[in-house]
Amino acid sequence: MKGKRSKARWLLLPAAAAIAVAMVGCGSSGKPAASAGHALKVALITPSATNDLAFSQAMYSAVESLKTKYNLQISVQDNMYVVADAANAIQQYAAEGYNLIIANGSQYGSTVQQLAPKYPKVSFAWGTAGSTFNMKNVYAYQAAANEGGYVQGYMAALMSKSKVIGVIGPIDVGDAQLYTDGFKAGVMAADKSATVHLSFTGSFSDVSLMASAAHSYVSEGADVLTGSSQSVVGAIGVAKSSNVAWFGTQWDQSTLAPSDVVSSQVYNWVPVLDHILTGIKAGKLGGATYMINLRNGGEKIVFNASYPLPASIKARGMAVLSKIESGALIPPQ
Repeated sequence: MKGKRSKARWLLLPAAAAIAVAMVGCGSSGKPAASAGHALKVALITPSATNDLAFSQAMYSAVESLKTKYNLQISVQDNMYVVADAANAIQQYAAEGYNLIIANGSQYGSTVQQLAPKYPKVSFAWGTAGSTFNMKNVYAYQAAANEGGYVQGYMAALMSKSKVIGVIGPIDVGDAQLYTDGFKAGVMAADKSATVHLSFTGSFSDVSLMASAAHSYVSEGADVLTGSSQSVVGAIGVAKSSNVAWFGTQWDQSTLAPSDVVSSQVYNWVPVLDHILTGIKAGKLGGATYMINLRNGGEKIVFNASYPLPASIKARGMAVLSKIESGALIPPQ
């Protein structure tokens, strides 16, 4: 296939408790999957472009940043929004003997579940979801997107003048579901009188559906919008043309609307991939699930310096964030 360029504690979830000692061990063959000094062949399959300023770019950036450290030979297949096409790509990489195949999308879970038993010497990683399907060659990763969503929703309620806020998701699964639910909960925690319009377009990639939902909410008086997935470019365009505030997630989206993006919850998958790649080099092909969150630094709130967010609102938002980091506040999920 054609190649394409592209700190804290990390929470090991209960599904992997039995192997929580360290990311070491033996693969299904009883031998290390890759010897030190040899290149690791890594394939990344992702549903949108690697410069989508959202879900795909976050993972692509992480993989690329580790290229030299682990001597990675990287191949990327992006825009694999058709699951059947993605499945074909995943199977081909597996047949070619890649060390790690990252199926970066919750819609790819059934494919991983079907293919992993057929290729026991290949490591598969997928997310955002928590299940390894009890397979020794499957890693899973999740994002506690409800945490950053809660913080940003809290600030959104404080800054909204109309007290009408629009939240748009793609499909009600994975980190998209967590983010939208967390954002709504944050709004209501700050102002119970606010009205939150929440809907899902049914598509991760349909920009026009996302834009249509944003137009609808603006017409109903929303002066703050947010959303998740690569299709948010449609909604951000509406926010920009309507002079409506936008809160982003998965990647820093301020470049799309410098005057309208307030802040973004940004994902950092590097430490998770560090664990996975270290494990593979030691011969451990899978069996662990990881979570990024605000506490372990896998998620961060990045503020847009160009947006005139009142200091008092930012301070209150950061106070909420500190409570989440300390464990004093647990956003609903």
